[in-house]
Amino acid sequence: MFSKILSKVKSFLSKTSVTNETTLVNAKKTTNSAKKVKRKSKKTNSKKIIQTLKALPGVGSKSAKSLYDAGFKTTESIISADEKDLLAVPGVGVNLVKKLKSLK
Repeated sequence: MFSKILSKVKSFLSKTSVTNETTLVNAKKTTNSAKKVKRKSKKTNSKKIIQTLKALPGVGSKSAKSLYDAGFKTTESIISADEKDLLAVPGVGVNLVKKLKSLK
């Protein structure tokens, strides 16, 4: 009789521990998938911004990426930026700065 009670308690405990483990695994999966969605949205957002920066005359893929990485997120911020700030960005030269300043 005691062994029957003990076996029932063991089976009950093993069932609850399994359900708790599966709940934790499911929660981790949900969290990871939410993080992946955020990463994808950031990547697509940055790609869209870089595409708009490429619309400026003289700005190609590499210089648009450099400008984006330097903190210039809009075409207006690039056009209104100081020449020294633009020249500090790697991949941006004097000729490009002249083209951008002629847009004012």
